[in-house]
Amino acid sequence: MLQNVKGTYDFFGKEQALRRKVQRTLREAFELYDFDEMDSTIINELEFLTSKYAGGDEIIKEMYQFNDQRKRSLGLRYDLTIPFAKVIALNPGIELPYRRYEMGKVFRDGPVKKGRLREFLQCDVDVVGIKGPEAEAELMQLAVDVFRRLDIPVVLKWNNRRFLEEMLIAIGVPALESLSVMLTLDKLAKIGTDGVRLELADKGLDKRLIDAILELIESSCRSLEELANKCGIQDSIGTKEAAELRGIIREIGLEHACQFDPFLSRGLSFYTGTVYEIFDATNGYSSSLGGGGRYDAIIGQLVGRDEVEYQAVGLSFGMESIMALLEERTIQTEQASVVVIPVGVTVVEVLQTAALLRENGLRAKLDTSGRKLKNILATVSSSGIRYVLLLGESEWKAGMVRLKDMEERTEREVTLDEAIYLMED
Repeated sequence: MLQNVKGTYDFFGKEQALRRKVQRTLREAFELYDFDEMDSTIINELEFLTSKYAGGDEIIKEMYQFNDQRKRSLGLRYDLTIPFAKVIALNPGIELPYRRYEMGKVFRDGPVKKGRLREFLQCDVDVVGIKGPEAEAELMQLAVDVFRRLDIPVVLKWNNRRFLEEMLIAIGVPALESLSVMLTLDKLAKIGTDGVRLELADKGLDKRLIDAILELIESSCRSLEELANKCGIQDSIGTKEAAELRGIIREIGLEHACQFDPFLSRGLSFYTGTVYEIFDATNGYSSSLGGGGRYDAIIGQLVGRDEVEYQAVGLSFGMESIMALLEERTIQTEQASVVVIPVGVTVVEVLQTAALLRENGLRAKLDTSGRKLKNILATVSSSGIRYVLLLGESEWKAGMVRLKDMEERTEREVTLDEAIYLMED
């Protein structure tokens, strides 16, 4: 039986037109914010993709792995961040700060659900070479701007993983256990406090520590200052980093869209500071629409120089999640401006006319099907296309065409230049 592999889809027609519209919106915003485009490799060495400096143990189980004809162990990229880090590591001559965006497919052999596929498009922006929180703030600004352009109300939840780790250590969690605990806390919104308790117990954490973690979660303390005071980390590095970023967010007017979430950590292990995740503000769609954060350690480790930090921060937009959210909306996708129908003229004359229309920025569709004119017009009317250009033999010889306005139900005989002017108006 011929069918697609589960979690993979073909896109065409109106759905593909909408996907292209979203991608175009993203691309225009990325370039407006002065990011340069990149195209990184899809196939990579398995050792690189599974190293402790890359996605870590939590991603290996979802990675597509295979051997080539020379028995080399390879894998398909599971995100765009790690291949980008490799590009920076392999090209030390790149002038910093370097700002890039990339749109490309990534692959994960994970569970399939609405907005989560096994072959999917990611749209990323990253900055390397800026240490301060202005890099994170600009990417958060970009995220809010992009979703405003897409007419999607969002809330961007953010945190600092260093701050979260400092809180956990302050209440007694061993430093070596802090990452594992953070990954469980990241699921708080999905599994609730009872789920967190069970998962921490399954990980073998001491009951006293589990109670302390749950007490922190369930306490009334929610602001940065309250939590820092409660844990005695008012002057810690993570607290200062989070406070500095929050100050910028307030100053640039993003506080309404960017909410501090002290237990957010995101799933991948390579984040070192700020992390953020984007959600539908109406709560009509539960999955993340995008996210990212700071990952200062990866690139230096990839080049074998752990002591060297390449300050890096990124943001990824989840194309499939955005599409899943939009699919139930009525969004006008781009379609033809005019349908050109020959009524006695040759194909050459039809193509010449279409070329002139396109030179003037009009999206022209040709109908040379030979169907009855009334049937063609019925199809055009139902499609929502406003104009029809009829090329009759006698009118053509006189230098004229017939322009039908399907919206106003009018028809007039005009020159082609006049028709173009009317359709552009």
